[in-house]
Amino acid sequence: MSISITRLAAVCTLSLSLVNLGAAGFAHAGVIATESLLPSARAEDLATVHAALDRSDVRQQFEKMGVAPDAVDARIANLTDQELHRLAQDLGHAPAAGDGLLAVLGIVFVVLIVLELTGVIDIFKKT
Repeated sequence: MSISITRLAAVCTLSLSLVNLGAAGFAHAGVIATESLLPSARAEDLATVHAALDRSDVRQQFEKMGVAPDAVDARIANLTDQELHRLAQDLGHAPAAGDGLLAVLGIVFVVLIVLELTGVIDIFKKT
């Protein structure tokens, strides 16, 4: 009787092994971005953005536009790492406010000269 129980256990074990041979495990593959493997520079980017936005003149402009400072902080906290990094880079490369005004004045002056020379307008009165 002990042989039949041993035989029955062996047959059950072998049959379960054969059933499991047909079921291969699944591997989930995907592309891993390089940025996900690199250490996050979120703390440095947050410091850069907060340093630019915590200035008193920037906060005054926010208040003039009706934007609460805590709303700005909440939106910055909700940015993804990539968005925050792009914002920090853009703040570092942004020109000063006076540069844009000078370019606009130069373009307007050139347009006025061209219109004067073509006779469309008469800004510079000839005496």
